[in-house]
Amino acid sequence: MEYPRYADAARATRRMFIRDLVLAASIGVHPHEHAARQRICINLDLSVLDDGAQNFSRAAVGADELYRVVDYETIVNDVRAMVASGHVQLVETLAERLAEICLADERVRQVRVCVEKLDVFPDAAAAGVEIERRNT
Repeated sequence: MEYPRYADAARATRRMFIRDLVLAASIGVHPHEHAARQRICINLDLSVLDDGAQNFSRAAVGADELYRVVDYETIVNDVRAMVASGHVQLVETLAERLAEICLADERVRQVRVCVEKLDVFPDAAAAGVEIERRNT
């Protein structure tokens, strides 16, 4: 099965992204990770159905109105709230929860989520996971 590109004129989708959102998270399986928050970096790529997709040759033309798009501020605020809500053991679990936040808007067709723990190894920039999920 071929998956669509994130921005694709033929499928009337645009790419929306959040890049390098660094937050303090309570995450990890080790006792020292339960005791203190650590820095994580989150990257989100969303494939979003264009407003006016039924006439996608003109989808970019129209009212300059927030309701026509997926609001990245709302997504960032929801991500911040979810990360602050409590301890998560696995970066995989956190990535799945972030994907759910993004896919809650039915206009989001697909999301790629990358979660990186920035301070795990002194000789590595990061350790983490990347997932991709789709709305059915």
